[in-house]
Amino acid sequence: MAAPTWKRVAGLALPALVVLAAEPLYVLVDTAVVGHLGRIPLASLAIGGNVLSVCVWLGNVLAYGTTGRAARRFGSGDRPGAVAEGVQASWLAFTVGLIIALGGQIVAGPLARALAGDDPAVAAGGAHWLRIAAIGAPGLLLATAGNGWLRGVQDTRRPMFYVLGANALSAALCPVLVYGAGLGLIGSAIANASAQTVSGLLFVFALFREQVPLRPHPNVLTRQLVLGRDLLVRGAAFQASFVSAAAVAAQFGSAALAAHQIALQLWFFCALALDAVAIAAQALVGAALGAEDAAEARALTRRITLIGAVSGVVFAIVIGAASDVIPKLFTSDPEVHAQAAIAWPWFVALQPIAGVVFALDGVLLGAGDVRYLRNATILSALGGFLPMVWLALALDLGLGGVWAGLALFMVIRLVTLLLRMRSGRWAVVGATR
Repeated sequence: MAAPTWKRVAGLALPALVVLAAEPLYVLVDTAVVGHLGRIPLASLAIGGNVLSVCVWLGNVLAYGTTGRAARRFGSGDRPGAVAEGVQASWLAFTVGLIIALGGQIVAGPLARALAGDDPAVAAGGAHWLRIAAIGAPGLLLATAGNGWLRGVQDTRRPMFYVLGANALSAALCPVLVYGAGLGLIGSAIANASAQTVSGLLFVFALFREQVPLRPHPNVLTRQLVLGRDLLVRGAAFQASFVSAAAVAAQFGSAALAAHQIALQLWFFCALALDAVAIAAQALVGAALGAEDAAEARALTRRITLIGAVSGVVFAIVIGAASDVIPKLFTSDPEVHAQAAIAWPWFVALQPIAGVVFALDGVLLGAGDVRYLRNATILSALGGFLPMVWLALALDLGLGGVWAGLALFMVIRLVTLLLRMRSGRWAVVGATR
């Protein structure tokens, strides 16, 4: 395998970043279109969109698991085997998506009422939007499975065009259906479901072009479910940590909560960009191990870790320099600005650490070392983030205490990842693990 360069990593990471950013950008367009209908439709969209975001999370879990397995087979010279991983992941995606689409028709009403509180109009709108948008769940999950195996064979360009095309269709359809056809909020749901379905069909078409057998294999599906289980548990640890942080920040007042929301959403945006490096790491390291070249996998790890660290430093410099500007783009409230100034030094200082952590996450995902990642994340959450966050509440440490919890979480993750790298036990060679 040729020595990796910045250009080679960028060739995988930049198209992956476009795919990662496409969905959030479409959500912004959808929100802007529906927002002009009034407060109730916008609140209804917020409820339906938050429920459907669980589907996006499940899809990301499926994609990350598929990438590592496909990359190993691709690295061993078995491209049909790598694509076969995508076939099985697509069957799994379609099945789960179909369950969500059908289940959404049943649970949309109760879920919307539970989240809308005492506002029946918002609950009714949210339920109606969710029932229609849920029809796109099979397509959404098929697209994430397709992203997974295509990344595994080191093709991030086709997913970029597929996802951009589908989201451009949706962005064009949304105002036409909402305003031109007079469908209002329901037009947004139809545009959403249409785009997800088109995207899923494009990735299915990519499978057909590979000319591999398309029948399901229960033993492979079972292995993918086990891998998905570990990633879901890991994701649950993340969710518990960030929900607790928001709950504690709220106890320090609305200004603290608003500042926390601004900093946290910017943190997620930076994580999204750094995650593109992790995707490149998955594909390259998985392929090296599949080719039974552990030395190349270790060399790749060193170079990709350096790229992650440099990217994190660049983010820190930009965010630090713009500390007086960025919060003002979100609000003109001076109390929120004052609270943001408390969180900002933590936010800036964590960027280089995050760059390394996310890169090493990608390495271990590519190596299929998911159980260790699961355990390390649980340890970091239960032993660092959650105790510190709740201690911040008990000792009245304010927003700085909440972000100290996030810092402790990231430092523990960094230490556990570096220890795993040093042990070498992650570098298991072969087409499968």
